[in-house]
Amino acid sequence: MARFRTRLALLGSAAALTAGALAPAQPAGAQPAAAASYEWVALGDSYTAGVIPAAGETFEVPRDGCERTALSYPQVIDRDLGSLIELTNVSCGAATIEDVTFNAQHPIGRHLPPLSEDPDYPFPPVPPQSQAVRSGTDVVTVGVGGNTLGFAQILFTCLQLGDGSGGVGTPCRDDLADNIPGRLAKVSGDYDDMLATLHERAPHAKIVTVGYPTVIPEDTSRCRYNDWEQFASITPGDLDWLRDDVLGPLNATIEKRAGEHGDAFVDLAPSTRNHSVCDAGRWVEGVFSTFPSEVAFVHPNSKGHKNAADHVSAAILNALGVN
Repeated sequence: MARFRTRLALLGSAAALTAGALAPAQPAGAQPAAAASYEWVALGDSYTAGVIPAAGETFEVPRDGCERTALSYPQVIDRDLGSLIELTNVSCGAATIEDVTFNAQHPIGRHLPPLSEDPDYPFPPVPPQSQAVRSGTDVVTVGVGGNTLGFAQILFTCLQLGDGSGGVGTPCRDDLADNIPGRLAKVSGDYDDMLATLHERAPHAKIVTVGYPTVIPEDTSRCRYNDWEQFASITPGDLDWLRDDVLGPLNATIEKRAGEHGDAFVDLAPSTRNHSVCDAGRWVEGVFSTFPSEVAFVHPNSKGHKNAADHVSAAILNALGVN
């Protein structure tokens, strides 16, 4: 549907240009009508930036450590919508909500020891992402929250605690469950502050919040224990807990905060339900895309970003009233 609307918009632009070519010349001194162009700022963490090779090559020269990739959904939408929008993409891998709002972030690139070392690490800090939002910005998309929750650290802990378990039990849930409500409360408070800041910086902008896709299937028996191209040593019981008590509530928290501010929410979970890490047609890579050479640490690949692009572009066009 997003691509259909995009084609209509582009065909409409082409028709307008053709009509202009056939119309009489404008009187001297008259100014030609400018083509509609909307300023879009894309904010977010690695699920927006792309980061992994399966989401395309990085295009920043020199590298700033944020690892924005050519097949990430902001770049796909930018190409699809053409001259209709002007994109500023400041998303950055490992960004927290506070990094979007007010922190100068120190990007990590692909430095994820002990799984991977980045030869260019450490990188200089980048400004808070919200600084890219101006009074004239028309639309802001933001996909963030997982790093404030500490999802990467939770995954790594689950890997460690599940090692040697034989896939039995819920060692990660037993160790971490009690502090998840506090982490979610932190996400909620920080998200509220972020949206307030974005509305203050761009009072007339439409804000589109983006949730996280399905990464863990409903039936975790499809996940092979000790398969590093899936969830490695995380037990099926802990995967059920991560899906239901961590990732599900994270998306619900984001959706609730967005609604309270009158902002749109793009729910990617339903459209990705059959494309988890453990599905044959996966749109999210496992701990490794290719073991042991290509670390992914559970991030969307180009197909996942293409799906996100379809849904986010539809939300952008709807927010702008371009139908």
